[in-house]
Amino acid sequence: MQRISIYQIDAFTDKVFHGNPAAVCPLAEWLPATTMQAIAAENNLSETAFFVPYGRDFQIRWFTPEVEVDLCGHATLAAAYVILHELGCPDNYVHFHSPSGLLKVYRKHDYLELDFPSRPPQPAEYPPGLIAGLGAMPQHILRSRDYLCVYSSEEEVAALQPNWEELAKLDVLGIIATAPGKQVDFVSRFFAPSAGVREDPVTGSAHSTLIPYWAARLGKHKLIAQQISKRGGKLFCDLHGERVRIGGYAVLYMRGEIYI
Repeated sequence: MQRISIYQIDAFTDKVFHGNPAAVCPLAEWLPATTMQAIAAENNLSETAFFVPYGRDFQIRWFTPEVEVDLCGHATLAAAYVILHELGCPDNYVHFHSPSGLLKVYRKHDYLELDFPSRPPQPAEYPPGLIAGLGAMPQHILRSRDYLCVYSSEEEVAALQPNWEELAKLDVLGIIATAPGKQVDFVSRFFAPSAGVREDPVTGSAHSTLIPYWAARLGKHKLIAQQISKRGGKLFCDLHGERVRIGGYAVLYMRGEIYI
């Protein structure tokens, strides 16, 4: 029987039961992908992160309950929290090698900051099922990895009641709904039913697209964002050329062991 350490971290929040929960499993070497996928399905969180040592750095992979994904923000923040706060790393940074290239996480006083690729959205053709799935026509529709659907007000985004079956048919990982915020620069929600995550509480990777969009629209590179899911989360955003910085708090909820 093999024992694997597991941590559950609430990311993009400074208190438990808020933000986005992610499971984190430090490994000495990679498990078979089928085993990691089974662990993620058993955890039944939007993401489970696994990492292994890679010289002085780490390699990282992320799994939803149903699929492996190419980039995940909140689980990367959670993994960095485990390395810096639970595993005794003396540095103020962590470098992860991932399917999306080198990802950096910096310890900034009492919160962590992700250094991620920028994924600016482009105007896109869209299938009728996108509007049927969202239930309300946005002002603009763009696309990068995900569809970006821009509404005129925070209230419109909050009022969306998606049709999950329609959204699950789309050929993207997720659908971002966004609008100007009342107390912050912009708000968003993120839906990924095709990956087994109907609504993600706080989605760091979506901000690789949201940050360049809103920075251009608002004419500034530093922004504050709020994901207005039921749990909610705040993100401190900064556009750095072809990179984005995504800052947020994280807190430990649980530590334990898996037996397989």
